[in-house]
Amino acid sequence: MEHVHIESVEDWMGPASVKRPLGRALGTTSLAINYYELAPGESFAFGYHRHTEQEEVFYIQSGRVTFETEAGDVTVESGETIRFAPGEFQQGTNHGEARVTAIALGGPAEPGDTEIRRDCPDCGERTPQRIEPVDDALRTLCEHCDGETGRFT
Repeated sequence: MEHVHIESVEDWMGPASVKRPLGRALGTTSLAINYYELAPGESFAFGYHRHTEQEEVFYIQSGRVTFETEAGDVTVESGETIRFAPGEFQQGTNHGEARVTAIALGGPAEPGDTEIRRDCPDCGERTPQRIEPVDDALRTLCEHCDGETGRFT
């Protein structure tokens, strides 16, 4: 048995104000569990993305998140959940004025290949991206032109 308090788990750098990898802290081997807090304008992910092997379920504890999906935008309210199958593109963003708290579950724990797409101002379209560390931040770079498309602390 493992037991952790969410606040005791170290926060990870990324597009959300708070991301705490609870699954790693608990030692889960088949399930990823992440706790998130999103300030207005923040997202769970570095961009519109999909995982080849992992399905994801998001439980919105408080606030409202709009998920961009291949079928169009889907709004998920406090007390609701949403599931994405492996290979489905999605990105959840807090477009509201209130802070969002949420739990994300992913199985298996390792997502397989992750394809990320972001708008590239240099290319003028949404392009595949990669993530690299730089100084005390992470940045997303266009795989077509190497232009920086985002920076996250």
